[in-house]
Amino acid sequence: MGAEYGKREGQTVSNVWNLVSRLVFCQGLGGAVAGGEIGWTMSAFEKPQIIAHIQKGLNYTVFDCKWVPCSAKFVTMGNFARGTGVIQLYEIQHGDLKLLREIEKAKPIKCGTFGATSLQQRYLATGDFDGNLHIWNLEAPETPVYSVKGHKEIINTIDGIGGLGIGEGAPEIVTGSRDGTVKVWDPRQKEDPVANMEPVQGENKRDCWTVAFGNAYNQEERVVCAGYDNGDIKLFDLRNMALRWETNIKNGVCSLEFDRKDISMNKLVATSLEGKFHVFDMRTQHPTKGFASVSEKAHKSTVWQVRHLPQNRELFLTAGGAGSLHLWKYEYPIQRSKKDSEGVEMGVAGSVSLLQNVTLSTQPISSLDWSPDKRGLCICSSFDQMVRVLIVTKLHKI
Repeated sequence: MGAEYGKREGQTVSNVWNLVSRLVFCQGLGGAVAGGEIGWTMSAFEKPQIIAHIQKGLNYTVFDCKWVPCSAKFVTMGNFARGTGVIQLYEIQHGDLKLLREIEKAKPIKCGTFGATSLQQRYLATGDFDGNLHIWNLEAPETPVYSVKGHKEIINTIDGIGGLGIGEGAPEIVTGSRDGTVKVWDPRQKEDPVANMEPVQGENKRDCWTVAFGNAYNQEERVVCAGYDNGDIKLFDLRNMALRWETNIKNGVCSLEFDRKDISMNKLVATSLEGKFHVFDMRTQHPTKGFASVSEKAHKSTVWQVRHLPQNRELFLTAGGAGSLHLWKYEYPIQRSKKDSEGVEMGVAGSVSLLQNVTLSTQPISSLDWSPDKRGLCICSSFDQMVRVLIVTKLHKI
């Protein structure tokens, strides 16, 4: 039954993609006819195109959206004006969105992840405004399958590892909160976190805005990276339960993501207020200088999100406060490390190039998620209460 279910849903994704491919091809032909000059049209369509395939207005503020693995479905999370939380489950059908389920909860829901669940269960973990971590079975969402009062204040950010066949080791969830703490949870263990990173006695607590798992390439290794409102980035080694590295990028850190969670640390992107992002080469750590990095002024306002393309780790999207999306490519240097004057290995940063950008909204894009199953299929939500299904073309040629 489970195999048939997965197979049927996989066909649904393929059907959606076939429709999308025809749509993009037709749009390409339309450009050729309208442009008149074949050469001009060809050069315009050699670059990847970011196309808003479906747009849907919602009656609530949406904070996060995530694809349901191995399906043409996704969830949106947010809060109604009356102060309650909401999870909606949508499916792409015949070029439109069909609402399959709406789940209303007592507290507004800020963030969610499928990262710690199995492909068979596909449970959604969420963090809410009251500091609660819940795990939901979307087929029977009346009561959570796991629940813990994780933080004293709002859970701003969440990430998962060890599920979906991605990353070695136990399934774990990390949450970051306004209360200044970052906690790692094992859904098989009730009540207490397996790790708790909090300010030392006498140190000011900082609002944690973003967390990300990485380095989960074997059963023992795993790191959590956390970004804070004052520009601090802290890298926690979960194997040794120690702070491995920290830096400050001078502006609040809005989003962090490793290019891959399940490999030895390779690259980390950090986005910030004031429109900048930084790419750190995580392969070589210098004892005093840390990791080499390159920064780019990407948007005219806050860069809210970064998401790497699952099928090509050198490509990533950034989402801006002025409603824009930018598609970037990272180029490695000829040599990724060199020796300093004292003969100690230090990293060498590469460069980033802008492949395409588009403005979708007048409001900030609050969340972004690539489909893990179909290259170029993407969803994003924005503060104009819209969710959009996007197609990014020609990614296989880059």
